[in-house]
Amino acid sequence: MTGDLQFSWELSGSGWATCRIADGASEQKDIVSYCTDALADLLRHVAGLYGPTSVQRVSFDLEPAESRWVLRVRDPDVSIAIYLFPDMSTSHDKPDSEGRLVWRTKQPRALLSHAVVEAAQDVLRIHGEDGYRAKWVQHPFPVAALQDLRRLHMRDDSCELPHEVSTP
Repeated sequence: MTGDLQFSWELSGSGWATCRIADGASEQKDIVSYCTDALADLLRHVAGLYGPTSVQRVSFDLEPAESRWVLRVRDPDVSIAIYLFPDMSTSHDKPDSEGRLVWRTKQPRALLSHAVVEAAQDVLRIHGEDGYRAKWVQHPFPVAALQDLRRLHMRDDSCELPHEVSTP
């Protein structure tokens, strides 16, 4: 389904975030650990969709499982496939096909980028940089990654949705 994408990132405790992505047909929700700089990784990999590499992969540590997002550019759309692996410590070198496909959709790149930027800005607005660091513990809020994705989105996408620039 195209055009009906929702994405949220909510800090749900010390070192945990609830990541939810949904289209009009289904949703995937994961409880992500702070063992990686997950939000920063997501922002950087979505920004990577604006470059020459047509496939981006981002992994979230679910302790012990891995949720691996595979983002494939098919202009102007992005296919999103989420694979689940039982153990992050052993799955890093495994091909996507060895994971269990748990969710997929195809969406305009502009809509994906907009949704991810909005969700990250919501986290910053709610917690501020200090509050994010206090909850996420090992990593600061990814200000530069958010700014970079927002810049690329505004420069390259014909997005007609409202764009808010938030500060903590």
